[in-house]
Amino acid sequence: MPRISKLTFLKQFLLISFLTFIPTLSISNNPAFAQDPFRTKQSRDIGEYTETAFKTLFFEGDYKTVNKYLNLAESKETDEPLAYAIKASLAYTEEDWENLRTYALKTLETAQKLQPTDPVRGNLYLGVGHFLDGAYVYEKEGPIGAIQKLQLVFKYLDAAEDSDPNDPELNLIKGYMDLLLAVNLPFSSPEQAIERFQKYAAPNYLVERGLAVAYRDLKQYDKALEFANKALKIAPDNPEHFYLKGQILRQIGKKQKSIDILEEALTHFDRASSKSAQLPKFVTKPLEREIRQTKEKIDEIKEDTGAEVSSAP
Repeated sequence: MPRISKLTFLKQFLLISFLTFIPTLSISNNPAFAQDPFRTKQSRDIGEYTETAFKTLFFEGDYKTVNKYLNLAESKETDEPLAYAIKASLAYTEEDWENLRTYALKTLETAQKLQPTDPVRGNLYLGVGHFLDGAYVYEKEGPIGAIQKLQLVFKYLDAAEDSDPNDPELNLIKGYMDLLLAVNLPFSSPEQAIERFQKYAAPNYLVERGLAVAYRDLKQYDKALEFANKALKIAPDNPEHFYLKGQILRQIGKKQKSIDILEEALTHFDRASSKSAQLPKFVTKPLEREIRQTKEKIDEIKEDTGAEVSSAP
C-alpha cells in the first residue's frame, strides 16, 4: 500500500484526531460521566450537545444531521473548544476554507479562556486550534507559512502533557498524531506510539478503530482485522466500520488470491454503501472505487484459475 498523500493524511488527522467519539454504553449510561466521552475520573462538563454530535457523527456515522447538534452546541455551549474544532474539521473536509479559519480561531479563543482553569484541555485545544489554523494557512499560502503554526502545535501539546501525561483526551488526540507520523514516515518505529496509545487513550471504541487503521497501514492485516472487529462490536451500525473492515479483508483477499475473502470484503463494502446517504463524498467516492476494484480482482482470479466469471451488479 503506498504512503498516503498529504491531503489524505490531513483529512485522517483532522477527522480522527479532532472528531472524537462517544464511550462504551456502560459509560454513556452513567449520568456522572454522560458529558465526558474521555474520562471515568476527573470528568469535565463538555456538554450534552457536543456529546450528541459525537454520537451522531461517530457512533451512527451520520454526517448529514450532525450540524444540527453542532449548531446547538455553538449557541448553548459557547465555552467548549471541541465543538468548534469539530466544525473546523468538517469545513476542511468540505474545502470550506473560510469556515475552517472562522472555527479554528474560535477554537483558539475558547481554549485560551479554558487554559487557566484546565491547563490540560486548554493547552490541548490551543495546539488543536493552531493545527487547524495551520491547515488554512497551508491551503492559502503553502507549507512555508504553516511551519510556525506547526511549532506552536507541539509547544502546546507538550504543555498539556506536562500538566497530565496520562490524560485520556490528550493521549487520544496526540496519540493519533503519533500513530499517523510513525506509520507513514520512513525509518520510524511505531511500536512505542501504539503501546502508549493503547494504554492511555480513551474511549476504547476510538482506540480500537485507531489501532485497526495503524495495523492496516503497516500491512499487519490479521491484527488490523482483530481491532476492526472490536470497533464493529462496540458500534455495529457505523458504516465507516464496515468500510474499514472491508478494506482490510480486501488486502487479505488480494494477498491470498482468495475469492471467498474478497467476496466477504464486498459484503462489508455493501453494508457501508447501504448507508451512503449519510456519508460525505470524501468517504463515498473511494468506497465506490474499492467496490469496483474488488469485483475486478475477483474476476481476474477467476480468469486465472479457469473459474466462471460472474457478472456481479
